[in-house]
Amino acid sequence: MATLGKKYKEARSKIDREKRYDMGEALDLLPQVSYAKFDETVEVAFRLGVDPRHADQMVRGSVALPNGLGKTVKIIVFAKGEKEKEAQEAGADFVGAEDLIDKIQKGWTDFDKAIATPDMMGAVSKLGKILGPRGLMPNPKVGTVTFDIARTVQEMKAGRVEFRVDKAGNLHIPVGKISFGKEKIIENINSLVEAIIRLKPASSKGTYVKGIAISTTMSPGIKVDPAYARSVTK
Repeated sequence: MATLGKKYKEARSKIDREKRYDMGEALDLLPQVSYAKFDETVEVAFRLGVDPRHADQMVRGSVALPNGLGKTVKIIVFAKGEKEKEAQEAGADFVGAEDLIDKIQKGWTDFDKAIATPDMMGAVSKLGKILGPRGLMPNPKVGTVTFDIARTVQEMKAGRVEFRVDKAGNLHIPVGKISFGKEKIIENINSLVEAIIRLKPASSKGTYVKGIAISTTMSPGIKVDPAYARSVTK
């Protein structure tokens, strides 16, 4: 078992482990338990009442956070012709077709997000074994296979996040930097919660959002009252 550091133990002592905090309370407490010397990412974890073993209960999507993520995102676009030009003008870092596919096949993966036009997916599919395990494969379910290239690139640059429930029914999603402050972070979280609620599978019965926790990159988690999710979407 890993030994907990002194600073981590001190941070954890400030959190009531039995309490389910109001989201506002949790965000007030978060800076007090954030002890790293860098600008930590704030992450939210959700425990959902779904069984991802069933295809009709998979929760997967994306959302453009109103205040972004506070980091630079390298984006590649697989496109030809006018769509290639559109991607370049929208700010994509790398744009190409077969040449870009060949570069990746040779081992290059220095990018964070990949977008493709639908007509390119036949060629891009050969990169499945390279991009799939890294979570970089373009997918229409999260809006990264599209002809609306300019909007998609701009949203990703601004702070669009993708999410997918894991085998245990959990989501772990970044929502900004600790330096954003309470108001900007809660705006991002509200947009995220609304997106997750919209994606509730029809076959999911009972309580959908069973648990919420918020943390920074290095801090212990703070449990949030799941009722918060319902309050956002009323």
